[in-house]
Amino acid sequence: QVHRGAGHTNVQPGLGKHLHRLALVGKGVTFDSGGLSIKPADSMVGMQGDMGGAAAVLGAMSVVRTFAPDLEVRAYVPATDNMLGGDATRPGDVLTIRNGTTVEVLNTDAEGRLILADALSLAGEAEPDAVVDLATLTGACMVALGSKIAGLMANDDGWAGQVRDAAERAGERVWRLPLPDDYRALLDSPVADLKNVGPRWGGALTAGLFLREFVPDGVPWAHLDIAGPAWADDADDLTRKGATGFGVRTLVALLEGFEAPAGALGP
Repeated sequence: QVHRGAGHTNVQPGLGKHLHRLALVGKGVTFDSGGLSIKPADSMVGMQGDMGGAAAVLGAMSVVRTFAPDLEVRAYVPATDNMLGGDATRPGDVLTIRNGTTVEVLNTDAEGRLILADALSLAGEAEPDAVVDLATLTGACMVALGSKIAGLMANDDGWAGQVRDAAERAGERVWRLPLPDDYRALLDSPVADLKNVGPRWGGALTAGLFLREFVPDGVPWAHLDIAGPAWADDADDLTRKGATGFGVRTLVALLEGFEAPAGALGP
């Protein structure tokens, strides 16, 4: 990853209005070659779409004042490409994330979770009522759910329900997947706090468990793995062929009906 950047924007209601605070995080990998753990040529086709999560967040932010006038919304878009180069991340590198957690990189093609880790850590510093991230994160989620359904993972049942209900109202399909606590051991590393990939099986779940490590205690968080529905090989009644914009409608519905989850830290 040799060209790095980040975007952070904040939309606040007028003074004197009661604030709830929501954080949106979107993965923004503008092209993913896999880095030194390089993808096969066929697998690079369409990898300009690896910023689908960032696109969804920015799309929702463009209408936030219309649909959520009394809500403070902060958007975080970690942006990079994942390319070969002299300063590219190498297998075996140990990185320190913003919150101080160390990560052993075993596969440079699992780069999205690394930039999301920084963004989630930053988002948590503002003590939001809730966080939701969107990412074209894992092929494993596509294996489980196919190309039309996003995987939903969360640390809070009430917040997961809000996100699921928003998706249903929006006509976008999501399915909740578990975050088994005992699977966290699959990310243990002998040289760091955790490694960036687990074994072959359950890859969508271990990716979600990895991200959970960077959400502060007490902050309701939901993760949408949109690897499947972010891109369509054929048009249907809801989307055109190519990049679909999946997640924008769900986020808009979530903004419009947002309720601070019970136990949220709040501003």
